Amino acid sequence: MAGLSYAASTSSAWALLGFSGFMFTYGVAALWMLPGIWGGYVLVWLWFGPLLGRESRERRWVTPTDFLCANVATAERARIAALATLLIAFCFIFYIAAQFDAAATAFTTNFAMGKAASLLLSAGIILIYCLLGGFWAASVTDTLQGLVMMLAAILVPVFAVIAAGGPAEILAGLDQAEPAFRDWSGGYVGFTLTGFVLGMAGVGLGACGQPQLLARLMAVRGERERKRGFMIAITWAVIVYVGMSWLALSARSLALAPDTGEQIFYLLADSLLPPVLAGIVIASILSAVMSTVDSLLLAASAAVAHDLGLAQRTKRGEVWISRIVMTLIVVAAVVLALSLPDTIFNRVLFAWSALGAAFGPLVIARVMRREPPAAARFWSIATGFGLTVAFYVLGTFAPAEAGNAAMAVLIDLATMPGDPFERAIPFVPPLLILFLWPGSLRPVA
Repeated sequence: MAGLSYAASTSSAWALLGFSGFMFTYGVAALWMLPGIWGGYVLVWLWFGPLLGRESRERRWVTPTDFLCANVATAERARIAALATLLIAFCFIFYIAAQFDAAATAFTTNFAMGKAASLLLSAGIILIYCLLGGFWAASVTDTLQGLVMMLAAILVPVFAVIAAGGPAEILAGLDQAEPAFRDWSGGYVGFTLTGFVLGMAGVGLGACGQPQLLARLMAVRGERERKRGFMIAITWAVIVYVGMSWLALSARSLALAPDTGEQIFYLLADSLLPPVLAGIVIASILSAVMSTVDSLLLAASAAVAHDLGLAQRTKRGEVWISRIVMTLIVVAAVVLALSLPDTIFNRVLFAWSALGAAFGPLVIARVMRREPPAAARFWSIATGFGLTVAFYVLGTFAPAEAGNAAMAVLIDLATMPGDPFERAIPFVPPLLILFLWPGSLRPVA
């Protein structure tokens, strides 16, 4: 259950719609993401997992913030917890807006509904579902939803590959018709190629700081379960991402319209599968959305109710506070999705990168048996998040042309699909803060 719940929460509609659509648009160079994505599973389960699980069981911790604030005085802990909660809520609004976009796409593509009505309907269904259950209920449903997602990630690519004439025919046809699509370098050379590869693979670093994923590792019963959970999770990830890669190749070989992007999963399922199987595929997208949204809402509401101690301050139960927070976040995500349109891929990647850079370095430091002072922890979180936002803005609003060669290279790096500034570089300053701050080099006995 831990393995499938983790996998379903980490990949969501981003894998089925976002990754497949991204590769369909940009070509096989998108495959540089896969070593990073799978490497993130290895880091979290095999490196972080033992300490996370052991300390959580011994100290009865509830949220990842408890782990981040371990061995810090109460007053200083409150300051770190407040910052962490603010960032989690902010990023999860973007993340959840992307999931609502995916659910709305399912309704608009298959039932000819309008975008606004689809968003409101999907958000309402998901909110009711999340309010009815807790962490255990979310984990159970995530497990079942993960199985449905994996089934769809096998069915649709298999039918698509057969329709396109088989793997050899697909690759040969793309070599002749679209050689640039098969270019592993993405059209980059030299220094920019290195930055592109690092940026694409750097997507996996974000897994180091995702509260909804770290919570799954904290809840694993013991070491044997953790190791088995890892094997299940990584097997799921390999099957799903390999399947989505072949789906993108098949869609390109079948000459789908270039602007279909994140709809290729639906379009091929509708045209190639029998109606019953096509229905399962539609359900898989909604499963992907729900398995992620419930995890995000639970993590955000737990951060507010538990980490900020609002339940004690307001003399209301944590469950009641959590439900209010869930509702507010859903409303904010719907407003964002309606007012600022963007792709599922971009929304998820921003939130994923920002949280990873904010919390990942501190998790790494603690796993390496360091206990940085409270000030170092606070500023590492703020720095990682701030740099990600700054580089995101730079990549969004960078000028089309530069006045000199050096600036042209920087603009290329900031605006390329695998932006190394946003994915990898924000990890470096926080790690320096954590390890170079006076008193940070004192290892735990």
